[in-house]
Parts: sequence; structure tokens; C-alpha cells
Amino acid sequence: MTISLHAQHPDRELRLALTDPRQKERAFRELVDTYGPRLHAHILRMVHLSADADDVLQNTLVKAYRGMEKYRGDSKLYTWLYRIASNESLNWLDKRRRRLSVTPEQEGNWVDEKLRAEPYFDGDEAQRKLQAAIAGLPDKQRLVFNLRYFDEMPYQEMSDTLGTSVGGLKASYHLAAKKISAQLLQNE
Repeated sequence: MTISLHAQHPDRELRLALTDPRQKERAFRELVDTYGPRLHAHILRMVHLSADADDVLQNTLVKAYRGMEKYRGDSKLYTWLYRIASNESLNWLDKRRRRLSVTPEQEGNWVDEKLRAEPYFDGDEAQRKLQAAIAGLPDKQRLVFNLRYFDEMPYQEMSDTLGTSVGGLKASYHLAAKKISAQLLQNE
């Protein structure tokens, strides 16, 4: 069986190949090649540092590989992977804050300092300030803001991915945007 992502049901074909011991390794490489860059970008927007994003992506892919038998196909494969990546990112942030003994609000200042020294950060001053403001958001608002603003994910797809109502997501996004705006105005 050859996996064709251009087939009518690429998620199903890839899922079947991932559960077939003869194809699992090759199918997993295809999953990484297909979804890895988008997952990495999503994770990087959550954790802000490239080395951390690499680690979280690896954790995400390992968890997906080990849990492929649990994937029932109720949602798109990418939605399932996004959910794993989001949860792994949130866990990483929580561990990092505990290790650094900082609150989510203090994390914005920490991220700002780290981005100044981050060799892979290619944004300008305005982008760094935006990322620091996003880092100061509560985790759920950060996640919702990133999914909507950067990934332009529709609210219904977000709802499917996060298991939250569309109304709740709209409220989270609105609050996040207000907080970011206030933080940016304060830093002028």
C-alpha cells in the first residue's frame, strides 16, 4: 500500500499505514514531513524559544506515534495532532514557569529578555514586544489568540480541536486582544 496524501481520504490512509507494522516507520516519516513544519510553527508561537519548540515538537510526535492506535478518526488527523501539540505546549509552559518560579504575567518579561538573546528570532522590536505581550497572557488565552490571529483558524475548528464552545473561544480571543493592546500601549 502506498500512501498518497493527494488521495480522497489521506488522513485515513496515513492512519491505516501508521497502524500497519510494515508501513509504520515510513508513514511516520511522511506524517512528520507533512505536518511537522506547521506544528513547529504553532508550538514556537506558544513557547517562543526555538530550542523549546524543538523539544515540544519531539514530545508531540512521540506521543502521536505511541497513541496512533487511539486515534479514532473522528476528527482530521491534523486537528488531533494540533490538540496534542497544544497540550504539550501548555504542559511545557507550566513546567517552565515552575522551574523559573514565575507567574504567567511575569513570563512576558522573561520571554522579552530571552527573545533579545534568541539567535533564531528574526522579528523586529515591534514583533518582540508583541511576542512578550502574548507571553504574558493566561495559557488558554495565549492558545486561542495564536490559533485565531496567526493560524487564522475558524472558531468552529478551534472548538473541535480544543473542546471549548465557540462563544467561549470568541470571548477568550476578545479578552486576549484587549490585554495585548493594553500591554503594547503601556510599553510605548
